[in-house]
Parts: sequence; C-alpha cells; structure tokens
Amino acid sequence: MRPSDRMAAYLRNPETAPYTQRYLHPFEDAARSFAVEPVTAPVHSDTEIESVIAALAQSEGGMIVMTDPFTAVHRKIIVSLAARYRVPAVYPYHFFTVEGGLMSYGANVPDLFRRSASYVDRILSGVMPRDLPVQQPTKFEFVINLQTAKSLGLEIPPTLLARADQVIE
Repeated sequence: MRPSDRMAAYLRNPETAPYTQRYLHPFEDAARSFAVEPVTAPVHSDTEIESVIAALAQSEGGMIVMTDPFTAVHRKIIVSLAARYRVPAVYPYHFFTVEGGLMSYGANVPDLFRRSASYVDRILSGVMPRDLPVQQPTKFEFVINLQTAKSLGLEIPPTLLARADQVIE
C-alpha cells in the first residue's frame, strides 16, 4: 500500500475458499489500525476481478489477495489488472510475484509438496491416514518485485528489502 492509500480490499472467492472468512476480522482490525478502510471483495469471475481492481484504483486503494484456488488459477489476470490500474497488492504465493505481482508472503509450496511425500510413503507402508499428525507449513517466503514497485512509483525501504527472501530486479 502507498502512504496515500485509504482503502484495502480483501480479494477472495467465498465459494472456493470459505476458510478465508476466518481471516476477515483480523484483516479489518489491521486495516483500521492504519486508518485504512477495509473492504471485502468477493469475486467469482474475471469481470468481477476487473470491477474490484478498477474501483480500488479510483479510490486509491490496495489489495490483499487471499490463498484461494480461484485466485491462483486467475493469477495472470489479477496481476495484469493490478499493473494496468496501478493497484499495489500483496499475494499469497511466490508465483504471483514472479508473474509481476508487487510482493508475496506465504508458505513455500515446493516445501509443502516435499513434506507431503513422506505422508504418501507412510500411507503406502500401511499407516492409516487418521494416525498421521496434522502438520503446518514451516517454511515461508517473502518476495518483492522491484520492477513492479518502480512501475507503481513505490520506493521499498531498505529494511524491508533486507527481510525479503528474494528480490526480483
């Protein structure tokens, strides 16, 4: 978000990611703590995505794109519309930032796949899935795309760059 932004959208598809509802109140609280108006932005199609992003551009807002199968599948259009309308956004996965998104913070997906292989091995060895412990992600990655920041007219503070796991130049 830019210092001048006064609105933040919470972009998600409630049908494909109903679990994201539980993060809505913390998002709203965080937005208000920065004197930013939180806006829920449920989307179900490319047209709705464009409407949300265009409205954010007019109101000088930014957005958070939630972890959601719909947003992952539609990432190219989300990232390209955010660029076209000059809307800063934070994404849930590294691949959004590689596609041109401003920044991402989320679980390291390849690590999740590597760890799931041990579960498959244990199940194939006869362990009942119900006997396996629930695991949480342990590796997270923070990625910043400086090309996108420059195109948005944003200067990323050195302290934030130093915390990034990867900086795309």
